[in-house]
Amino acid sequence: MSVQPDQETLESNEELDWTRLLDEYDYARPQRGELREGLVMQIEDNGILVSIGTKREGVIPAQDLRQMGEEFLNGLNVGDTIQVYVQEPENRDGDLILSLTMVQVAKDWEYAEQLFKDGGITRCKVIGFNKGGLLVQFNRIRGFVPASQVAQLHGRTAAEERQQALQKMVNQEIPLKVIEVDRERNRLVLSERSATQEWRKAQKHRLLTELQPGDVLTGRVNQLTNFGAFIDLGGADGLAHISELSWQRVNHPREVLQPGQEVKVVVVEIDRERERIGLSIRQLQANPWETIDQRYTLGQLVSGPVTNVTPFGAFVQVEEAVEGLIHASELDVDPQVQPRDVLQPGQRVTAKVISLDRQRQRMGLSLRRVNEGESRPAEGEATPPTPAPDAETVAEAPAESAG
Repeated sequence: MSVQPDQETLESNEELDWTRLLDEYDYARPQRGELREGLVMQIEDNGILVSIGTKREGVIPAQDLRQMGEEFLNGLNVGDTIQVYVQEPENRDGDLILSLTMVQVAKDWEYAEQLFKDGGITRCKVIGFNKGGLLVQFNRIRGFVPASQVAQLHGRTAAEERQQALQKMVNQEIPLKVIEVDRERNRLVLSERSATQEWRKAQKHRLLTELQPGDVLTGRVNQLTNFGAFIDLGGADGLAHISELSWQRVNHPREVLQPGQEVKVVVVEIDRERERIGLSIRQLQANPWETIDQRYTLGQLVSGPVTNVTPFGAFVQVEEAVEGLIHASELDVDPQVQPRDVLQPGQRVTAKVISLDRQRQRMGLSLRRVNEGESRPAEGEATPPTPAPDAETVAEAPAESAG
């Protein structure tokens, strides 16, 4: 004969079953990768016990704690609320393993995903390289920048040159844009090329908006061409025309500049519609023509090398940034002979100053008058004007003279 349980016993058993189910449900809830709020229950040398509202308290191992640093640990107390990462919902011993360091890693992944969605730009330190590209430290995550996404490399870069370039970038901090995030595969791919392009676009817009003629900036020589030098102003390139590089004659920008060289420039022109910035280096240098009258007088003998020979005469470098013109009619030869038959570039000559125009930056010289018995004028003495070459011919001179 069976004994039927009374109503009170039934209700008690149901409550126990319900409590057991709740406990099992609560214990099953933590999932790997979750971030949970926890309460510090106990601090020991081998770890910390934390309650996250489950049947069993979780454990933060000592090795995980050590990565947080002494300052953090010294400020941690029983009863503190902390955020933890569920690393193992249940290990072989049935323990719930939690992590503090992985909280930061999880937040880094969330930040990377947000950057990817927003198209934002961050900066990371290059910590290494391999054949494929650069290794960078994205907070607590290691990211990868393929060689094809490194700004200074291109498809034609030789393998050896590419490895040397990548090696030089180690320990540098570079701008990067997230182009792939795969948390499951622990894969974070970034691009310096995309970040640089966007950054330069934004900087160029800012410079074109803010710069004014007369502004003095420091830039870096980016590229040399036959007609001038492109100078990086920190996000946008400005052009210093070859005529604005120096007061002396410049046949090619490489005579006075080198790629990568830092230079001071002044803004001379801004074309916002065509997005062009005109620069000058020479306008920040002393103009030797402003004081030319203090160093030279009519009738004075000067010496220097021939820098250029044209059908209408020859240019002689009187000093570093001053050239004088010996018109064909002022050569000490038969008028029918061409200047190039008499003088050659590099040949050193002595000539007499026969005209001086500070405003137009022109100096007329003569070879045929060197031996004439003209006395050199004393300082401050007025000198009758010396006949100069005909105006039509001299007018052609500036096209050949850098001075």
